[in-house]
Parts: sequence; C-alpha cells; structure tokens
Amino acid sequence: MKPRISLGKISYINASPVYYGLDNDLLPDWLTMVPDVPSALNHQIITDQIEISPISAAFYAMNHDKLLLLPDLSISCHGNVLSVLCASNYALDDLDQKTVMFSQESASAASFLKMIFSQRQVYPDFKVGPVGDIHQIPSGVDAVMVIGDTALTQPWKERYVHCFDLGGIWYEMTGLPFVFAVWVVRESFAKKYPEQVGQVVDLLHASKKQGYAHIDEVILAGAQKLKLSHSLIRRYYDLLICDLDPLKIKAMKIFFKSLYEQKILDTPAKIRFF
Repeated sequence: MKPRISLGKISYINASPVYYGLDNDLLPDWLTMVPDVPSALNHQIITDQIEISPISAAFYAMNHDKLLLLPDLSISCHGNVLSVLCASNYALDDLDQKTVMFSQESASAASFLKMIFSQRQVYPDFKVGPVGDIHQIPSGVDAVMVIGDTALTQPWKERYVHCFDLGGIWYEMTGLPFVFAVWVVRESFAKKYPEQVGQVVDLLHASKKQGYAHIDEVILAGAQKLKLSHSLIRRYYDLLICDLDPLKIKAMKIFFKSLYEQKILDTPAKIRFF
C-alpha cells in the first residue's frame, strides 16, 4: 500500500512553472500539496510534517545530514532575479551599525546577506520584523531585505535610495548562478519508501516540463495574481531557472563553504542527492 505523501509548495509565483502540471491534472490521490512560505516549509520538513518540499538552500546546508536533494530541481538565477532585494538608504559598505530588517521567510537570502556583510567587514544591526508592507516598516530602519512576491509588488524605490539585487551581487562576486531554493526529501522517509519518492521526482519533472510548455499561461496567472504587467512577469520568468545542473551545484558548494567560513554554518555542508 502506498503511503500518503505531503509535498510542500512555495506560495510565491517563483515556483509556479514547477507546479503547473500538478496544478493541472497530474496530482495523484496519494499526494497532498502543502502551500506555504519557504521558512514555514523549512520548519515543516525538519519536524516531519511533510516528506518532500522545496526549501531554502541555506536551510538544506544547515540540515544536510537529514535531507537529500532531488535531482534537477531548484529556484536559481544567473545574475539579477528581481525578487530577492536589499532596499537601502545607504551603499552596502555604509550600513555598518545601521539597522537592517528582514523577514523570517527565507533562510537562504538572509544567510547570503549576512555573508556579504561579513566578507565586507560591515556589521549592521540585524532585526527581524514586518517587511511585507512598505508602509508598515518602522521609520528607523535603514535597509530591508525582501523576497518573493513582496519584492516584486511593493514600491521600494519610492522609499529607498538603492535596490540591490542579491542575484546580481552574487554573480559579480563569483561569475556563477545563485541557488535560492532546492527540492529535498527527508532521508529517513526516502530509505523507507524509495520507489514512491522516485515517483514524486518523476511527477515534479513532468509537471515542470508542462509548465515551460505552457509558460504563457504561467505568466498570465502570475500577472493576474500580483496585479503586475505581463511584460514584467515575463521578464521575471526569463531570469528564473528551475534546473540544477553541474554549474549550479558548484555554486552551491561555494556558497556553503562561504557560510561555514563566515561561521554562519556550524559544520561544512555536504551535497547529497536522492
């Protein structure tokens, strides 16, 4: 008898191409989708509430001994990405001792931003707080890190002098793509039910293939959901990449190594696949 499997689903539009097929008739009755923000999915997979999920790449690094990566699935970019921003009233090097606020929604972006500051020997006062609505951000906040749909929909340039795209910053540093999210399975579950996990991997790949075959529908749905222009959402999906090729794996290894060197990770992270 097949086990019921809970599959996490990022609630931002960035994962829409991967889930297109599952949203349109590919979903079997033994697979339940669980939509949520990345930080909630991070928590749910590590507390055994879901079996398979996209999670922040940095969160994988923090829990690499319990999780296995699924092949050829990620949310990545090769340069600017538009949806992972540091909006600031100062240049990055001038944010020493200044207040930088971010939400708890993404471990990767927050870890990456801390790593950038650490490498530059800049030490802001980090705070976790409400960054989902530009009008709710306290007046004393000098910079905010925003991700996902919020980064796309709020008028950040009206309040802040600079909008630094973290995907672009990483590319300038390394010449490599940046991997924000990966799909993983709990290793204990994969060992018990390898055949079923393999079926979910095949479904995700088939779903993603359908998504890119129907990318115009994905773009239209994203534009309608966020009430943004069709051209902006098309540009956004042109910048997003959802595979996990050798170059992205190399970039992940460099990112994880940097996180360890900057003492953001307690132990070196190993790349392990299902």
